[in-house]
Amino acid sequence: MGVLLEEVRRRRSASDPAPTSRSRTGALDIVSANALKFTGTCAHGILNGIGHNVPQDAPLKCAGVVIDVDAFHRGQRTMDGSNHSRRNFLGAAAGVGFAAAFGKLPFVNTNRAAERWSGALVDEGPMPELGGAVGWLNSPALSRESLRGKVVLVDIWTYSCINSLRQLPYLKYWAEKYKDAGLVVLGVHSPEFAFEKVRANVEEAVRAMRVTYPIAIDSAHGVWKAFNNEYWPADYFIDAKGRIRHHHFGEGDYDNSERILQELLQENGASGSSGGAFRVSAAGIEAPPDFATAHSSETYVGYARAEQFASPEEQARNARRTYSVPAALGLNQWALGGVWTVGAESGVAEEAKGRIAFRFHSRDLHVVLGPTKDGKPVAFTVRVDGVAPRDDHGADVDADGAGVVKEPRLYQLVRQKGRVADRTCEIAFADSGVQVFVFTFG
Repeated sequence: MGVLLEEVRRRRSASDPAPTSRSRTGALDIVSANALKFTGTCAHGILNGIGHNVPQDAPLKCAGVVIDVDAFHRGQRTMDGSNHSRRNFLGAAAGVGFAAAFGKLPFVNTNRAAERWSGALVDEGPMPELGGAVGWLNSPALSRESLRGKVVLVDIWTYSCINSLRQLPYLKYWAEKYKDAGLVVLGVHSPEFAFEKVRANVEEAVRAMRVTYPIAIDSAHGVWKAFNNEYWPADYFIDAKGRIRHHHFGEGDYDNSERILQELLQENGASGSSGGAFRVSAAGIEAPPDFATAHSSETYVGYARAEQFASPEEQARNARRTYSVPAALGLNQWALGGVWTVGAESGVAEEAKGRIAFRFHSRDLHVVLGPTKDGKPVAFTVRVDGVAPRDDHGADVDADGAGVVKEPRLYQLVRQKGRVADRTCEIAFADSGVQVFVFTFG
């Protein structure tokens, strides 16, 4: 079928509220038409805007390309102002009207797309200023002018985003490998949730993740807006003259990214900047995803993004309500048990022994959790199909399923070691006050 180029950009209208959340819909860089496959779940961010109207097994056909709705996977997140505000995509490929036809497109599994970069770097305009940052970590304040003469890789990320976290081993490696050749890796931490705007939380996350390159704290989204950005993660490749020469949205495509860095460094007269691409050997949360088995997608608990909620009780907004978990959940459905208050961003357990259950199909299951609002840790227990996870426990629980929410961040609860199948994960919290934000998978 040849190569399909569909670069999708989402623009927030002037009437949209300030950025408050992200969804896992996104942009296709350049992908083989044979690799275009969409996950058919209605979870937020997968076929967002059309998922409710498309059967899971129904193929989509656009410009002669058949798109399998049942199997596509994602590689990046995008910001959206509200659950009802659907920003338009602007397709860059002539003759392929995905944007006009569907409004939103889901993630690209960039690891599966062998033909994404043509090999020709172009001038995409000057690097924006960094004055919108409200603070800096690992460095004095940097500017466009102070970076002139360096090759710069700007990575816009946020520390609870699984796609951003899985990029970190590569970014850290490139920062160290090419620093003497003139490369500066610059992280721009642009938050989603309120807790990611707290400087102390960002400092702790950067320290725990052992990130030593400069980080601009972009809590007011000033740098995000200067770049006209729409994605987590988003990488912008800047040459020594301060021009954007390439961009990449989402995780993956690391071989091409490193080749682009090498080319820009060589343009700037650096020697010793060639060589083979780095292969990640990360473990835990940073390990590469298993897209082949991932049939579940990011699902929010807060009512601004909540979908597939399956408790028999209607979800109440900003009010205490007692919920129950049904005897059986369909794939990608979730439910609450006990007394909860569901706000726009998260659900908060109002009493001890609150529960949340999710029926998923993926190697990994993560949840973004926060302790009580006054910072008190909350213990929890995980059960997978009613029993302790044992060998299938994630990095943040033991074999018996025991864990503790100590700080607001992403927690890995399940990593299946054997055959990946439909499973039900249930989390029971020992105390009240825990905050549950979003489920993610890999």
